[in-house]
Amino acid sequence: MKPLDGKVAIVTGASRGIGKGMALALAEQGATVYVTGRTVNAGDHELPGTVGETAAQCDARGRGIAVQVDHGDDAQVAALFDQVQREQGRLDLLVNNAFAIPEDLTVPGSFWEKPLSNWDMVDVGVRSNFVAARHAAQMMVPQGSGLIVAISGYVGVTYTYGVVFGTAKSAVDRMARDMAIELQPHGVASLSLWQGLTMTERAQRNIAANPAMKALTVTNPLVGCSPEFPGRVIAALLADPAIMARSGGTFITAELARDYGITDVDGKTIPSLRAERGAPIWQPIAPRTEA
Repeated sequence: MKPLDGKVAIVTGASRGIGKGMALALAEQGATVYVTGRTVNAGDHELPGTVGETAAQCDARGRGIAVQVDHGDDAQVAALFDQVQREQGRLDLLVNNAFAIPEDLTVPGSFWEKPLSNWDMVDVGVRSNFVAARHAAQMMVPQGSGLIVAISGYVGVTYTYGVVFGTAKSAVDRMARDMAIELQPHGVASLSLWQGLTMTERAQRNIAANPAMKALTVTNPLVGCSPEFPGRVIAALLADPAIMARSGGTFITAELARDYGITDVDGKTIPSLRAERGAPIWQPIAPRTEA
């Protein structure tokens, strides 16, 4: 028996990258994972990966279900949660990972020089998190359990790449905390995870194109992790019977991994960059007390 047998999860933005890695790690631990993303045909995106391919790889470890979803389209998001309710009758985990990463994110330039379309990071990255969390809460609250995880990073307190990126991720952290306050009476947890460099397809491409990035703390491969690493940590959180004690907090993934005794897929211990890049603002809310 696996730790997450019988658990149902949604991982948004999982055609590739961190989302794909998290979906695979959760499936390996026994969860049924709904994999969402916009890419269904190979070649439709400049980077490899489709929702179907991720779901198939989840099936090799456990169970994955591919659903094409544009998280900028509220109707498609609603249809996703209707499907999960119809097919599973419950939802144990939502990982809000979908994010509109602009091609010029790591290109030097000030906010007034970059296109207004960079604001899409707020539309698909903050608003989309809220919409998905709203639907998830409508399933989790009646069952009296569940976990909503937002994927953020040190950018929540430390300038990284640009103004809109920092705005989006700091908003995600605060939203996760305030959701936790409203969800606490219902036994549903909400928290935010800070990822450092993750060696996704995009990260590997960018570093190969600009080797000088290796000398920067934020993009030094020596402190990077695999895309599956955060999924391993989230699996431990979902299996933790004391998860409500963490609700409302923003956590550095590497530090949670240390707490749970988790290493990366190659056995590597991922370092926390708290000293170099900053500490989370939000701590867990006060534990619920019985009347």
